[in-house]
Amino acid sequence: MVDAPDDLKRRVAAKAEELGFDALGVARADVPLGVEHDRYLAFVEAGKHGAMGYLAQDPEARGRLDGDAILPGAKSVLCLARRYQRSAEAERADPPLSQLIARYARGHDYHNHVRKKLRLLAKFVRGLGPDVRARPLCDEEPVLERAWASRSGLGFVGKNGLVIVPGQGSFVLLGEVVTTLALPPDPPMTERCGSCTRCLDACPTSAFDAPFVLDPRKCVAYLTIEDPLGPAGEARDRVGERLFGCDDCQTVCPYNKTPASPHARTRPFEPLDAQRTASLADLVAFDEQAFLCFALGSPLRRAGRAGLARSAALVARARLERAARGGDLRNEQRSDAERALEIAREHEVEVVRAASRRA
Repeated sequence: MVDAPDDLKRRVAAKAEELGFDALGVARADVPLGVEHDRYLAFVEAGKHGAMGYLAQDPEARGRLDGDAILPGAKSVLCLARRYQRSAEAERADPPLSQLIARYARGHDYHNHVRKKLRLLAKFVRGLGPDVRARPLCDEEPVLERAWASRSGLGFVGKNGLVIVPGQGSFVLLGEVVTTLALPPDPPMTERCGSCTRCLDACPTSAFDAPFVLDPRKCVAYLTIEDPLGPAGEARDRVGERLFGCDDCQTVCPYNKTPASPHARTRPFEPLDAQRTASLADLVAFDEQAFLCFALGSPLRRAGRAGLARSAALVARARLERAARGGDLRNEQRSDAERALEIAREHEVEVVRAASRRA
C-alpha cells in the first residue's frame, strides 16, 4: 500500500526533526519564482554583488529548481532551517576574539555538518517510493535560498533581507532537498515586520538602501569577508571592532528574543579552541601554514590569510582610536593592538600595511 502524500510529508517532517532541523517547509519546484527572481535580476543589473561574481552566474537557473542543472523532473523543494542561536550567558562567556566574529562563524563550518544531515534526509526521501530521486543542496548550486524559504512557508524575509522563522528567529542556517516526490506544498509566508525598522536603524554602515534592499558592498560582512580590499574611507570607522561579519541587524530583531536552543544542539557553534588563545597580533603575524591551522574547519578560512590579517589590523586601529577618545581599554588589549599594528606595518601584503595606517 502506497502512503498518501500527507502521510509521506509527515514522515519527512519527523525525519527532519530527528536529524536536528528546527523547521521544514515544502514548495513546488515546478512553479518558478516571480517577484523574488525579478528582484534578484535587478540586484545583479545594479552590480550590487560586487566582488561576489558567483552571484551573477546562471541568473535564470536561480528562479527554478526543476531544470537540468538541479534535478530534472523535480516536483518538491524541502526547505529546512537549523538554528544556531546560543544562550546569552554562553555568548558572554565566549573568548574575547570570538566576540568580534559573527555568531555563525565562531564554531565549525556549518557546511560540513548541515550538508551531512541534508544528505541523510535526501537518502530517506529516496526510500519513500520507486524511482524517487532527491538532491540535497547546501550552497552547491545557484539557488535563491531565502526566496524559496519564503515560498515554502518556512519563514518570511524580513526588512534586513534575512529569513525569519517564527518561533526560531533569524539565527538559522538554510538548506534544501529537491525531489521528484510530489508532496503537498505549504502556503507561502508573507512579511510580518510591520512598521518596525530596528534592523535598518542598527546597521553600522547604513547598508540598506530601503527596507528589504541591502547593498552588500556597504555591509560589514562583505567588507570583512568578501571584499579583497576591505573597507575604505568612512566605512573603515563604521566597521569598528568587527573582525569577521556582523550580527547587529539580527540582535535587535524582536523575533530573536526567543529562548535559545538546548546546549547540546548548539555545540557545533561554540568557539573553536584556536580562538581561545589567539590574539589580534597573532592573526596579523600568521604565515600561510599557521593561518590554515588556525582556520581549519572554520568559516574564517573564507577571508583568507591576508583578509583576516587586514581585519585584525583594522580592529587594532579602532581600539586604539577609541582609547584615544577616552574609551575603556584594558592593558592587555592595548598591548595586543599596538603589537598587531607594528606587525601590520611590515606585512608583505599591501592591504594589510594600509590597514595599519590612519585613514
